[in-house]
Amino acid sequence: MSAAPIVDLRSDTVTRPGAGMYQAMVEARLGDDVYGEDETVNRLETTAANLLGKQAGLFLSSATQANLVAMLAHNARGEEILLGEEYHIFCAEAGGVSALGGIVMHPLATDASGGLTLEQVMAAIKEDDPHLPISRTLALENTVSGRVQDPEHHRHLAGAVRAQGLKVHLDGARLMNASIALQQPAADIVAPFDSVMLCLSKGLGAPVGAMLCGGIEFIARARRLRKQLGGGMRQAGVIAACGQYALEHNVARLADDHERARLLAEGIGDIVGLPVRQHTNMVFIEPRAQDLEPLRQHLEAAQVLIGHQHPPIRLVTHLDVDDDAIERAVEAIHYYYR
Repeated sequence: MSAAPIVDLRSDTVTRPGAGMYQAMVEARLGDDVYGEDETVNRLETTAANLLGKQAGLFLSSATQANLVAMLAHNARGEEILLGEEYHIFCAEAGGVSALGGIVMHPLATDASGGLTLEQVMAAIKEDDPHLPISRTLALENTVSGRVQDPEHHRHLAGAVRAQGLKVHLDGARLMNASIALQQPAADIVAPFDSVMLCLSKGLGAPVGAMLCGGIEFIARARRLRKQLGGGMRQAGVIAACGQYALEHNVARLADDHERARLLAEGIGDIVGLPVRQHTNMVFIEPRAQDLEPLRQHLEAAQVLIGHQHPPIRLVTHLDVDDDAIERAVEAIHYYYR
């Protein structure tokens, strides 16, 4: 009798391609993407640009690379990005924009929703003083640790900083989760932004890749920067086909992930001593310090994997987590606290 499959709640990056995605890889029409001749990459770039309402798109190897290229395209060395202190560009991309681009990052305190206020953003924009870096870009994020950001508030922020000469970028790694939760087209959500990054390998289920979309001149500059960073991938249609499949088949089903996250949070919400909250496809638990490692080890023995963050710990639903997996996770967590 085979063992039960592992329930992997560490992240929505752990998914594996299904049969349809594998078939798309097999059937992909290939060429040299550096020469602009890979039909599958070209199709994906057009699809993503249309989805996000932008003039052009660029396929990159990862969301981190896409954010880096965007920041290099918008900012010169010594210029400044304003962004939230818990946003991925600042806290989870190894300081790449500073280490590789010489760009200053000015992190601002985020509120309980993961957002920034208009007042703090405007106060952070530097005056024209040779002692100070030039504030050049505001980088926002949606979702922020699963929390959906208000598109209207982002619109106000973008309009205010653009009037001061700044560009506006959106790290939309999980943008489609926000789109599904808001029941609002992604193009409407990102309309105020000069550039937007969409990750293909998180909730959308592709094994690799991200899209960067914006104006024609911006994407032309980004393409050159991608090459400088070693991102020319030649016959990249093999992996671009996965991204195309993801955009065609795996967007609407994100609602299933949100519902399963709700069921998971509801299923363990009555456990004394375990605060629980849920946002889109993420459930956050806060075990007591003395329970942290024992709980992790108990769940691992039950074939349920959770992250190694310090509390709160993130449990993430995705296309490889079905209803049975949620039931097993709820049962295993309850068993520890019985």
